[in-house]
Amino acid sequence: MTGLLAELGRKLAERWLSLLVLPGALFLGTLAAGRELGHARWYAVGELPARLNRHGDALAGSTAGLLLFLCAFLLAAAACGLAAQALGSLVERLWLADGWQGWPRVTHGGVRRLVARRGRRFADRQEAAGVAEARAELLTATPDDAHRAAVATARLHRLADAPPARPTWTGDRLHAVAGRLEDALGVEIAVVWPHLWLHAPEPTRTEITAAREAMLRAAGLAGWGLLYVAVAVVWWPGALIAGAVLLAAWHRYRAATDAYALLVESAVRLHAQELAARLGIGRRGPLTKAHGRALTAYLSHGQEPPPELLLPAESGVPEPR
Repeated sequence: MTGLLAELGRKLAERWLSLLVLPGALFLGTLAAGRELGHARWYAVGELPARLNRHGDALAGSTAGLLLFLCAFLLAAAACGLAAQALGSLVERLWLADGWQGWPRVTHGGVRRLVARRGRRFADRQEAAGVAEARAELLTATPDDAHRAAVATARLHRLADAPPARPTWTGDRLHAVAGRLEDALGVEIAVVWPHLWLHAPEPTRTEITAAREAMLRAAGLAGWGLLYVAVAVVWWPGALIAGAVLLAAWHRYRAATDAYALLVESAVRLHAQELAARLGIGRRGPLTKAHGRALTAYLSHGQEPPPELLLPAESGVPEPR
């Protein structure tokens, strides 16, 4: 037990150091350097060693003062890491925009206008993609027509996979998955997913967990980008750093969200039929929309499925993994 606790403590310390202290130390170092340089002589990086040496000489004469400074620096770095994670959580809520109707009322008008604007752009791109695809299917079509159809389809999916209902691409990406699963299988993912997660095999859960962690890391990177705005206040090149970090975080979050949405949809399509069969609902073959609705009703309200949707007794129940 002692060895287990020691190993757990070591892993927690490594995680604390890598996620909080090291990025926080880099941020504090950049902030201190930017404060020394200022806006006027923002380019005078070569003067930093001499300036920092003057501050170091003041600490070198006292061991207690040096230790106190190091402890304060580590704590401040960890505090910056926690602040970045908190900001990242806020950024993720904005990027996903799930339940934006519950946001402060002052934001509702702007969000509705943004959703409507995205909807108009989606309709225009959908029409353009349809026209381009129709031309590409003609007997007189040329390779250029096929290229234009591919470009138009890519532009459409770069905006959204379905008519927008969220103000952001990432929010619409996850919302589209829920809509497709309900339309095709009759499954409400908000109801079925917790039960399906417990039923899914370990490899499936591992892949989905890794994709979700990638989303969290990207959101945390966005939190660091917001913190670097403080560097821009004292040293204007900090704005370039903040912008680059935020741009990288956005691209990473889009990629991670796309992978997460794909894995979630795949998991539901692969394992929802097994979950229904475990509960006595279903038939031989893929899950139908009627069976999916019966599964959702049973899991949400405990409503018994109609007899014609129950699994025949001779079909048996899948063995537990």
